[in-house]
Amino acid sequence: MDPLRAICLELGFFTRAHAREAGYDERAIDAAARSRRWLRIRRGYYTFPDIWQTASPEERHLMRCRAVLDSLGDSVALSHTSGCVAAKIEVWGLSLDKVHVTRLDGGAGRIDRDVVHHEGLVTEDEVGEIDGMRVLAPARCALEAGSVATSESALVVLNSALFRRRCTSDEIANQFDVMAHWPRVRHLHVPVRMSTDRAESVGESRSLWLFWTQHIPTPVLQLEVYDRSVLVGRTDFGWPKLRRQGLGEFDGKVKYGRLLEPGQHPGEVVFEEKKREDRLREVTGAWMLRIIWSDLDHPDDTAARLRRLMARAS
Repeated sequence: MDPLRAICLELGFFTRAHAREAGYDERAIDAAARSRRWLRIRRGYYTFPDIWQTASPEERHLMRCRAVLDSLGDSVALSHTSGCVAAKIEVWGLSLDKVHVTRLDGGAGRIDRDVVHHEGLVTEDEVGEIDGMRVLAPARCALEAGSVATSESALVVLNSALFRRRCTSDEIANQFDVMAHWPRVRHLHVPVRMSTDRAESVGESRSLWLFWTQHIPTPVLQLEVYDRSVLVGRTDFGWPKLRRQGLGEFDGKVKYGRLLEPGQHPGEVVFEEKKREDRLREVTGAWMLRIIWSDLDHPDDTAARLRRLMARAS
């Protein structure tokens, strides 16, 4: 294997220094970058185009995070959106264009071409390590990411942090108390109050935000439905206290991908899901609302559909 590729697979990048050690002179390094045999991810740091092209946006961001940490040394830790990506917290709606770090050396905040340097008090117990990267505590990263995002995106981040057990509700509440008077934090009061560890996906969290903004009653999440003592199934949302019970599901394509068994056709999964829904309605007599991604972009129309279902049920 090419020694530079081996280094890249281990570190997430290789540097000009690595290339020189592998026998390349400055002219050869520049030629490889110009010809796109190597892809520059920041000044002096490279990867291979095939590695970059097959990586997800979050994986690409982490490559750049690793390069930034290598460049800046012990003076910074990943924070905000970058800290969330390192902790594998969902960052829907947040930009991954720049790496966010918080200064640990008292350095001034500034924005470089590819790095946002934040300043603020950081205690020793707030700095941890994830996969060899210095990262601030997940609760702080989630709230700081939310502070530079919309309230809807902030709810997605907080719910993901809780569902994936990166932090607890108490840790978020305590951290929010500390940050309550920081700039751009005021709009987080509602997302913090709404945050839950029972929303399993971005779509579910966004649906919760839609329900709240449209004044729809808050559903029970992951509602289990039983036929006598036998568990029939579980739905993403449930309104069991209505006169006629309501059930809801968020249907993202990823959901069906998760359900696929080796060798199974997607149509089989859809058919089994339809059978499950029929059984749930048969047992409960409930109506069912299915929400897809495009519904979340038209909250007024989606809420009107839901109100009609609730009105018919009453």
